[in-house]
Amino acid sequence: MPTIEEIRASALRALVPPPRLRLSDWIESEIRLPEGVSAQPGPVRLWPFQREIADAIGDPLIERVTLIKPVRVGFTTLLTSAVASFVANEPAPILCLLPAEADCRDYVVSDVEPIFSASPAVADALGDDREEGERNTLLSRRFAGGSLKVVAAKAPRNLRRHNVRILFCDEVDGMVATAEGSPILLAERRTLSFPDRKIVLGSTPVHEETSHVLRAYAQSDARIFEVPCPSCGAFEEVSWAQIIWDEGKPETARWCCPHCREEIEERHKPAMVAAGAWRATRPEVKSHAGFRLNALVSLHANAAWGKLAEEFISAKDDPTMLQTFVNTILGQGWRGDGDELDDEELAGRGENWGLDAVPADVLAVTAGCDVQHDRIETTFIGWAEDGAAFVLGHRVTWGAWDDDATWSELDGLLKQTFPHDLGGRIGLDAVAIDAGDGTTMHTVTAFCQPRTRRKVMAIKGAPGNRPLIERSASRTKTGARLWIVGVDTGKTLIFGRLAQGTSIRVSADLPRVWYEQLASERAVTRYRRGQPVRSFERVPGRQAEGLDCTVYAFAARQIVNPDWERRRAELAHKTVPKKSPPKLRSDWMRR
Repeated sequence: MPTIEEIRASALRALVPPPRLRLSDWIESEIRLPEGVSAQPGPVRLWPFQREIADAIGDPLIERVTLIKPVRVGFTTLLTSAVASFVANEPAPILCLLPAEADCRDYVVSDVEPIFSASPAVADALGDDREEGERNTLLSRRFAGGSLKVVAAKAPRNLRRHNVRILFCDEVDGMVATAEGSPILLAERRTLSFPDRKIVLGSTPVHEETSHVLRAYAQSDARIFEVPCPSCGAFEEVSWAQIIWDEGKPETARWCCPHCREEIEERHKPAMVAAGAWRATRPEVKSHAGFRLNALVSLHANAAWGKLAEEFISAKDDPTMLQTFVNTILGQGWRGDGDELDDEELAGRGENWGLDAVPADVLAVTAGCDVQHDRIETTFIGWAEDGAAFVLGHRVTWGAWDDDATWSELDGLLKQTFPHDLGGRIGLDAVAIDAGDGTTMHTVTAFCQPRTRRKVMAIKGAPGNRPLIERSASRTKTGARLWIVGVDTGKTLIFGRLAQGTSIRVSADLPRVWYEQLASERAVTRYRRGQPVRSFERVPGRQAEGLDCTVYAFAARQIVNPDWERRRAELAHKTVPKKSPPKLRSDWMRR
């Protein structure tokens, strides 16, 4: 018979929960990366800066975790591993929110399913699909004690039906407000019935003034990852301003310690990162952990300081590429110049070339057409191999939009070739024609469909943060398929490059009104449905055909992939080397 003391001790042990395994330790012991998901398949080994992020996600005393993330720091694997931990250890309703439906499907197929299947603890928790019958789908799984749903932020109805305890939001800066408001706030409201809720929010920041993740981080304890200097021992966050290299030799990139000014080579980085630590810059905040990272501390081979210096050199002269570097490598929001254009200043940049004398650097030409009810305006843009744009000319085709003669004249214009400085003549590689006006859409698509082989495309502009051009998944009522142009993306690109001054050049032959139309809009930030939105607004009294045509011509460039060497030789009337035909059978078989 047990004594009274033994019974009392046993009862006390039952009341005291066992020590909680840290999430970082659980991930390394249970999560495996299969081949095809990671370049290094096998058990997950977290980097030093990932461990505290994981432990914050697993800490029941921390309600919110925010991560400003660059690329190459393994956030997707960390996010999926954290989801797996809740499935296996703390079954609950879990919701993963991503910007679009395609993102959801790609995430489940490329990350969730392979990692869950390769990790026995998670596979056991999920059990056999047949046990749940038809309740399981690609984006929705039920398991004992909980469920996992992966939904897109674009459709508010996805968020109405779910009450969840665990909420993961990835790439929140790619989410836009819907008719029902911010999808992030809508998703957070679905957690209010749970006192022990967990909200994890991460993203690569885009624009500084509208970034969701930057605003969330500002409300957190704002942790930064600091590493010790091998020379003086002082801890410091590695920033891009401290990376230096010899002129013309980015491979010599090294870190200059701001304390002792010693120049630290790349070979010291692994030891520095291993000894690094997170420091909360707002320690008074207790239940919201915020983490800010950049790729300079990543241990990926492609994130070596020399590699990043090479990327910076390639990107620094192109505002669009530079923004990508700032967002994805430095983990910073973009504060762009060029929010408004000066048409007088732009007109003064005109150079003595045009459609009657195409410069030698131009090896491809695209056009953008804006359809008005009494005319069709067309801007021609030439493209150099290095990406520089040459605005060659602007033409107006007068005539009613529903008159066959108008479209016949436009067809003749688009078939023209133009004298080139190399001696030959150059024609159009692709054309984008606006079909966004519901009145003219059928006429535009009817014109473009038989000219598809010439890359004459019917397009429709769409606002917001989206690709410059993409094929529409749906068809019009007449069966035509449009290309969707991200007009805000195109305008941001054009405004930035014009502000930079050299990557867009203009012809002196352009009419003065074209410059006024190009400068017809300005970038502004307004609050809509409770959140800041960056968009373009018309300058009162100005027409925008020149700007619209330019955006469409830039979009058309995205589907052109010239053979630059061959094109240069053809224009110069030189013999073009013939490419060897592909071998359908190996010579080895004849041995």
